[in-house]
Amino acid sequence: MAGRFYDEWQIGDRIVHDLRRTVTETDNLLVSTLTHNPQPLHLDAEAAGASEFGRILVNGTFTFALLVGISVGDTTLGTLIANLGYDEVRMPKPVFIGDTLRAETEVVELRPSKSRPGQGIVTFKHVMLNQRDEIVCTTLRSALLRSKPAA
Repeated sequence: MAGRFYDEWQIGDRIVHDLRRTVTETDNLLVSTLTHNPQPLHLDAEAAGASEFGRILVNGTFTFALLVGISVGDTTLGTLIANLGYDEVRMPKPVFIGDTLRAETEVVELRPSKSRPGQGIVTFKHVMLNQRDEIVCTTLRSALLRSKPAA
C-alpha cells in the first residue's frame, strides 16, 4: 500500500509525484470518443488548425482525470473509503498532443469524520504542470480516508 492513512497527513504536506506522462493523439481520441464529446477542437485537425490555438487541444476531462490518477498512488491507494468531491477545477493553460505532464499535491485541510469514527477527510490541492512548468490544471479533492489501525 502506497497511500497514507488519515492520521499520517499534516496540513502543508507536499508531494512531487514521480510519474509523468506524455499525452498522445490516441489518449485524446479515446477519451473524446468514449465520453461522446464531438468537440471539433479535440477531433478535427482542420477546425482546430483554424482556431486561435492552431492545433488540436487535448480534452480537458483527460487532463483532469490524469491529474487525479497520477496522485492516487502517493496519496490514497489502499486507504481511501470514498472520494467525496472535486472543487475549483481550473484549466488556466491548454494541453496539446506531445505535452509531458507532471503533478504535485499539497494537503490543505484535515478534519475527522463526525459520523464515521476512525476515519477522516483530507482535502488535497492537486496541480498539473506541463514541460514548461506552466500550470495546466488544478483541483481540490476531498477524500474520506481510514485512520491507521491500532497496533
